[in-house]
Amino acid sequence: MLVKYNDREIEVEKGTRIIDIFKKEVEDSNRDYIGCRFNNEVKSLDYEIKEDGEVKLIDGTDKDGKRIYTRGLIYIMSKAFCELYKEALITVNYQLSNSMLCEIENMEITDEMIRKIKAKMQEIIDRDLKINKIMMTKQDAQIFYEREKTLRGKLQLDIKDKPEVMLYYCENYYNYFYGVMPISTGYIKIFDIIKYGRGVLLRYPSRQNPHRLGEFIARPKMLKTLDEYEDLHRVLNVNTVYKLNKKVKEGEIQQTILVDEALHEKKIANIADDIAKKRDVKVILIAGPSSSGKTTFAQRLGIQLRVNGIKPVTISVDNYFVEREQTPRDQNGNYDFESIDAIDLELFNNHLQKLIKGETVEVPTFDFLMGSKKYSGKTMTLKSDEVLVIEGIHCLNDKLTSYIPKQYKYKIYISALTVLNIDYYNRISTTDTRLIRRIVRDHQYRGYSALHTLGMWESVTRGENKNIFPYQETADAMFNTSLVYELGVLRNYAMPLLAGIDRTHPEYSEAKRLHRMLSYFEPISKQYIPNQSLLREFIGGSIFEE
Repeated sequence: MLVKYNDREIEVEKGTRIIDIFKKEVEDSNRDYIGCRFNNEVKSLDYEIKEDGEVKLIDGTDKDGKRIYTRGLIYIMSKAFCELYKEALITVNYQLSNSMLCEIENMEITDEMIRKIKAKMQEIIDRDLKINKIMMTKQDAQIFYEREKTLRGKLQLDIKDKPEVMLYYCENYYNYFYGVMPISTGYIKIFDIIKYGRGVLLRYPSRQNPHRLGEFIARPKMLKTLDEYEDLHRVLNVNTVYKLNKKVKEGEIQQTILVDEALHEKKIANIADDIAKKRDVKVILIAGPSSSGKTTFAQRLGIQLRVNGIKPVTISVDNYFVEREQTPRDQNGNYDFESIDAIDLELFNNHLQKLIKGETVEVPTFDFLMGSKKYSGKTMTLKSDEVLVIEGIHCLNDKLTSYIPKQYKYKIYISALTVLNIDYYNRISTTDTRLIRRIVRDHQYRGYSALHTLGMWESVTRGENKNIFPYQETADAMFNTSLVYELGVLRNYAMPLLAGIDRTHPEYSEAKRLHRMLSYFEPISKQYIPNQSLLREFIGGSIFEE
């Protein structure tokens, strides 16, 4: 077998493990390699080579390397709990700035518990225990689950296209984890675990600096929003993929969809009611990351505002760009249209001030081809029963509306904050939900392939990290656009698109990961989805489509 690595070609025997070829590289490097890509597919360092291919070692600065690290850390924590508090029912809930929030449903979390768990985790790490991947036939797995009286990884039995069941073993502890794991516990070097709210916070390094703990920034409004939806979906008894699939199989999914959609409507109505109570509000600012469903949310909020006697009027920030020659440039010398300084802030604020006072302004239209504002006599006046609705990436940043006093503004942050887990240890990333939405919408409405969307996603999230997420806690209201059932619908659209990406592309590993995750969902027909649903923005058939 011929293996390519950097500029080298290495001859190896079939069945040779990656770690055996690159043992010195892994041990001597300060990069803390934790996994690899082989022919653009994420693999364990224990992977046995079966064909010619190219290898790239990955560490915590790589998105897949960080996933492996986080997965290994959660595994070690769950093993520590199993050894010290075997009866503890742990749920890995969601990510909060370089940390994972976990809850224990049936036990009080004490300082002594945290101290013992942290010490046990460090002991497991120091012993550098082997983490073994075990494959079983479904028949053997069925016997195993009946004997062990556990649900860990049992979801795999129901996946028709999955012939085997996989579990990870370390000494006498086993659990299922979705994705590649470190080959031993010693690869996890930096962590902390602290008591936080009604759970524990498992902290780990950031991608930017994998050699120290990432900064933790408390986000109480975000946590409250997540907790609200977590509690609601527990009431629905749909907090895992297993339970969602059960609803589908038992013919109860239509009722689940209707209740989930009603929860959305109720929350939107509550936000509109809150705006109506604040009689000074004249500017509603909406921001959220890509594929959050901002367009449909704004339309549905507008309906609820009208119920309260308030008429929404939109004004587009895109018409207030500075002239092309005044546009700031990024580090590569390219025009940075995402910079807040790419907006003519003085003109925009001046117009907002006049509109709030009831004056008339001549609104520009930006000519993107010529790179300049044009005036065609279009005017705008804000009546006493009207409010301005503005949507954009900078809407939570007060610099955008710096001339406008706080009492006139109402800021809303929206995002698809996923609260559905694969199982109690394997969460579904909020970013993954948005990415799958984006893949489907880009194909449906823009003619882009899944390959194109995956290729530019890193750039999209980089812009969000800079321009949106730092300001989310300044919002007056947060709205979670995720729907507990949506991935069962989106799988029908996304899986064929992802399956079309082959291993010759760097995006193959991400496509395969998402495809495998979506295969866990029972398909849900779009016929049950109301035409005002946020999900319709991505799959089509929305009542709000022009």
